[in-house]
Amino acid sequence: MPLPRKRQISLEDTPYYHCVSRCVRRAFLCGEDAYSGQSYEHRRQWVEDRLLFLSTAFAIDVCAYAIMNNHFHVVLFVNTEKANGLSDKDICLRWHKLHKGTLLTQRFASEGADSLCDAEKLTLASTLAIYRQRLMDISWFMRELNEPIARQANQEDNCTGHFWEGRFKSQALLDEHALAACMAYVDLNPIRANMAKTPETSEHTSIRRRIQDLKRGYEPRTLMPFVGNPRQTLPHGLTFNLIDYINLVEQSGKILHSHKRGAIDINQSPILLRLGIDETLWERLTSEFERHFSVAAGNVTTLDTHRKHRRQRRQSH
Repeated sequence: MPLPRKRQISLEDTPYYHCVSRCVRRAFLCGEDAYSGQSYEHRRQWVEDRLLFLSTAFAIDVCAYAIMNNHFHVVLFVNTEKANGLSDKDICLRWHKLHKGTLLTQRFASEGADSLCDAEKLTLASTLAIYRQRLMDISWFMRELNEPIARQANQEDNCTGHFWEGRFKSQALLDEHALAACMAYVDLNPIRANMAKTPETSEHTSIRRRIQDLKRGYEPRTLMPFVGNPRQTLPHGLTFNLIDYINLVEQSGKILHSHKRGAIDINQSPILLRLGIDETLWERLTSEFERHFSVAAGNVTTLDTHRKHRRQRRQSH
């Protein structure tokens, strides 16, 4: 039996999560149906556009993603510090990107708090507290991603009913080892599926978007940025070097195919040297990540700590 969502996602353990949503009965999300010849390729853009839009509304950063034929992968970072630091006005405006809100929130957004009486301010405060919590909730993020896509697909297919499986799968990424391995695993999905030959041609992936924007001299605003090696004045972002990461994905991609030449060389990959990842283990992680981990991923120490926390939470309920 699957674990309840509240036990799979615990921000006390980690703010990083790998989430996967699959179409019901493995139906086609995108690509081309070999039987009917119908192309659904345009739906991959639907998912990518919606995903990146949500990163501008939620206090949740997108670290990596890959949109496949009947499922998609996304690595998310829940930015609780950002969510708690947003003003009430910011929370209101962000929620209104997704929904109309209430009459009170609409008045507050357009006229400010001075237009409200004391009773209305109390009601508004309660409503905005709910919105603030939702804007850092992965379940709400996935709901806001999947439901509009399902409605569009059903309308296009002239049918009703479920489009996605009832629950998305989530994995806790407990340390930098797990985060780097999972991001590379996600970015390499199209190459493993023989949908692309190189990272720069892997359409609807975060690695392709990062490479394209790197050529223009900046990082994507809708993706969590790479900020380099850990240091005291470190800004918000992934503590890897972008160039090293791109090279890491490229080298890992070569090792996935027996007919391609090349192998991971830890001496030429600073990120592997810094994280101390064994070459054989890294190959398994970036090609079979989901097989090696269930609800959480990490090294022995962080996994043991995570298991202890889960036992304590079960005992307290």
